[in-house]
Amino acid sequence: MSVKQISVIILNWNGADMMRRFLPSVVEHSTEAIVIVADNGSTDNSLEMLREEFPSVEIMAFDRNYGFAEGYNKALAQVDTPYTLLLNSDVEVTPGWLRPLLEFMEANPEATACQPKLRNYNHKEMFEYAGACGGFLDRLGYPYCRGRIMSDVEKDEGQYDGPPVPVFWATGAALLVRTRVYNNVGGLDARFFAHQEEIDFCWRLKSRGYGVWCVPESVVYHLGGATLDKSNPRKTFLNFRNNLLMLYKNLPDGRRTLVLAIRYFLDYLAALQMLLGGKRKDALAVVRARFEYSHIRHEFDIQRRQNLEAAKVSDIAEQRPRSLLWAYYVRRRRKYSDFK
Repeated sequence: MSVKQISVIILNWNGADMMRRFLPSVVEHSTEAIVIVADNGSTDNSLEMLREEFPSVEIMAFDRNYGFAEGYNKALAQVDTPYTLLLNSDVEVTPGWLRPLLEFMEANPEATACQPKLRNYNHKEMFEYAGACGGFLDRLGYPYCRGRIMSDVEKDEGQYDGPPVPVFWATGAALLVRTRVYNNVGGLDARFFAHQEEIDFCWRLKSRGYGVWCVPESVVYHLGGATLDKSNPRKTFLNFRNNLLMLYKNLPDGRRTLVLAIRYFLDYLAALQMLLGGKRKDALAVVRARFEYSHIRHEFDIQRRQNLEAAKVSDIAEQRPRSLLWAYYVRRRRKYSDFK
């Protein structure tokens, strides 16, 4: 019997019903992998359900909820396969989904992380917001994807199909990594708790000369919002705070001062827009995110220094477009292809 090269790890917290819905496809179509559920101290019947209904699935049971980032870090510290795939609990996979990812990584030793193409589980002809066909950042740190600009998501008509392509970041919803490198660069930043930690991780990979890719031949369907719905102010808070912390950690000094000064203005402008639009809790979440960022950013100074010392590629200064907001709201660019 051949030794399995991939561990597929699904992080769970009180998600018994979600796993009943999505885990069957993972078990059925991942026979070449070890399927593991890392349980973040669930208080529902998740563990009992797994043991009774999915006996082939291995279980890592943690004592409490460590969040998305630290939960995966704890799990990958216990993995001994060359590759690990971080998979959200609300992802439906397709037949043969692992083969293109593994074959690409095996043939390209400079590639350290890759993602499949993400489509929307509820509207399967559409890309999915949280990764689509590979992600990028503009020069101010705003993320976008091949297939998703701001809140505009494209229909998948094969426009981004073809051979694997290098991207700036790959989605944490379905992220294949080389286990050793993941652990060597520190994994996901646990202080982020959740949201944008995979972008920060991929930035650290890119700056150290490691490749991050999208492999469109592999397709999965992501429900999205299983942990926090888009309308949840907590999600707004984490996205704004973590994006600022990511910029602080990874931008070189000259760029950092300018970018964060511009973001100060743009973040409060976004909060005002939310307030005028009747989203008072979201506006307050942005203000809270700015406040917390200013108070905890120096806790990241050691990692910032390590990142800049290890960097072979300086920052996001060459990213296109220069400003996603300008391209979207002023120039009316709605698709990734509009930037080419």
